[in-house]
Amino acid sequence: MSAQPDSKTSAYPAYLDGIDTFGQPWPHFDTLGAAPAIGEGLTAIADAADPAAAYQTLLVADALRYLTLQITGAKASGHPGGFASSAEAVAALTLLGHKNLVTEVGHHAPGYYSAMFLDTSLEAMGISSVKEMRARFRERHGLLGHLSGAIPGLLAPAGPLGQGQHFAMAGAYLHRDKLFPVTIGDGGMGEPYILSSFLHFITAYPDVTNFLPVLVWNGYSQEHHSMVSLFDNEGMQRYWHAHGFKRVILVDAKDYDDAMQHGAYVDSSLFSFGKRLEFAAAVLKGIDGAARSALSGTPTAFIIKQLKGAGVHKTGAKAHNLYPADTLDAPHISGALERRALSPEAWQLVRTLCLRAAGGPAAKVAVTESELKLAPINELPIRDFNIGEKVVPSTALGNLIAAVGRADPNFVVTNADGNEASGMANINEALKIRHPSEDGLYHQQPEGQVYEPLNEDACAGFAAGLALFGSRSIWLSYESFAINGWPIYQTVAQAMAELRRKTPSAVCMFTAGALEQGRNGWTHQRPEIENYVAAQMKNGNTFALFPADANMIQASYEWALGSHNKSIAIFASKSPLPVYTTLEQSRKAISDGAITLYETAGTGDIDMVLAAAGDMILLPVFEAKDALEAEGRRVRIVAVANPRRLYRAADVAWDTVSEPDGNFMNDADFDRLFDAKALLAVSGGPSATLEPVILRSRARRDVMCWKRGETTASPNEVMAFNGLSAGDIAKRANGLLG
Repeated sequence: MSAQPDSKTSAYPAYLDGIDTFGQPWPHFDTLGAAPAIGEGLTAIADAADPAAAYQTLLVADALRYLTLQITGAKASGHPGGFASSAEAVAALTLLGHKNLVTEVGHHAPGYYSAMFLDTSLEAMGISSVKEMRARFRERHGLLGHLSGAIPGLLAPAGPLGQGQHFAMAGAYLHRDKLFPVTIGDGGMGEPYILSSFLHFITAYPDVTNFLPVLVWNGYSQEHHSMVSLFDNEGMQRYWHAHGFKRVILVDAKDYDDAMQHGAYVDSSLFSFGKRLEFAAAVLKGIDGAARSALSGTPTAFIIKQLKGAGVHKTGAKAHNLYPADTLDAPHISGALERRALSPEAWQLVRTLCLRAAGGPAAKVAVTESELKLAPINELPIRDFNIGEKVVPSTALGNLIAAVGRADPNFVVTNADGNEASGMANINEALKIRHPSEDGLYHQQPEGQVYEPLNEDACAGFAAGLALFGSRSIWLSYESFAINGWPIYQTVAQAMAELRRKTPSAVCMFTAGALEQGRNGWTHQRPEIENYVAAQMKNGNTFALFPADANMIQASYEWALGSHNKSIAIFASKSPLPVYTTLEQSRKAISDGAITLYETAGTGDIDMVLAAAGDMILLPVFEAKDALEAEGRRVRIVAVANPRRLYRAADVAWDTVSEPDGNFMNDADFDRLFDAKALLAVSGGPSATLEPVILRSRARRDVMCWKRGETTASPNEVMAFNGLSAGDIAKRANGLLG
């Protein structure tokens, strides 16, 4: 072995600056490494059975292992072990030209950063050498600890387990001619919705098979054995077959072990060199067969079975992450780097292979590196409902959603079997539920645009994935169930905040709020989702919209459709409710953040401002207004429609995100709406959505909001149970006024 020479005098290419250790050329490098297995002008290896291709696949795998340990060791932080056991599979996918690669495992990030470095993608963010990669790993404006939307060439974020498959399926749906592999760790297999979401998608879209799950079956999760570590090979294959995969290809390192390792999981880096090549050849051939199968119409999965940490500093769960003592000077780290060290000639070959694969850097060829062309939507069929008319807000929205679907064939509506129950049967009637059983009574047909897995994670995941990949979508859910899908919307919202391109906003609408669900009881009364969204509004690109009526919900969706790189949640009712605003007023309310719905006639100071977020809650608010006016009080009712716009600019990280929205209501306009002797903020959900009003108001003020669920016969009864009746509101207002 030889140490890295001084970069100032080194004859090595500059990109190698930062490699601590170089090794000697491998056996047979003069023949099997003499020429790149991807010829000049080609985008993939020509023959997966070529011994030189297998040899060079193993070279790429060890290059990935080395860099993964080099950059994590440089910070004594990060996660090298999980990716190391997948290195042969990722190398094979790369050399076969499949760079639209997604992972479910955020902890594999340093391996994917290494892949992006090898094909020069990271040069787009100013990282041109290993030294620079080491310096910027796990640093702000650098290579984040988990995959995000900021890294050139990487398609999707990865953090919470169980999300990556949604991105792979979204990519496959939008780009039928390309393969979208997704690596899945067996530690994440404890999340049951990974395979259930695959099964529903395969059933709903039998003609979309160009995604390839790659299970990294290494026996361990983060801190212990994986929950599927005791499965045998046949049992694991049956598990995938049972979830819709017609072909399951498994390559087990144990079959090539000549180092007499104990246990079902073995480290291929301990094999003799010949057996290492055999294992790499089997992985390459298996990946090639799996990719061809998936691209030709057969749902296919590939499984690589190899001990976690293969080829790095430790194995098993102990290989998962580094601690402060795991520095590059520590013998177990430096020793591992020496074992994986490649010669400068090998590094140059690896660099050439990765750069040629798929036709260039992933930062230029991956589908998410350019904006997807969208079908034009010339005009939405918006109706200007008359003030005083009773209209179901969700139905008014459904009419617009149907029009978008008719205009855009890529548009998908996701819902967990509840559109009709939410007053949006018009969507199902127009766009049809995607289902293998055609039935006109239930608006089902195989080519429908309404995707209905009975799993909010799958609903949210597919819709958010489509938006991230550049297409329009909308997730519709009961407010009470939405919390099960929100984490992936949060993940995508953060990724969109970091993207280097425009993409349609991730839009969702939650109906059947707590106030409408009396008979169903507390199981259907969970407005905490509003708290969750409200907590994200300060991130910079998350908006919670509370349209006051059917006109305003149309204005909300119109605004959302025209926006980019945002996460937008609309909350509305499925009951006939009064229209308070004209369409013009509604658009202004969404743009400004709030609007006056009513003010007592006459002159003089306003005694009480009732600031309300929501639509159904306005019923008792207007009743309370009548009671207060009967006592001689002057009242103004303000609809808080877009509370993000009511914050002060300094409250929100708006200038840190892609496609920034820096529109905030100024003090003068805020005072014109909310200034009075006293202010009472009222919500049918939690109080968090009213925070900007409470923060900025200088009046005596108080908040009334949701407390807990209960089974009741009517919305009035559940409001009364929560202290939100008209009498309760009037009493609290009078208390403020003394």
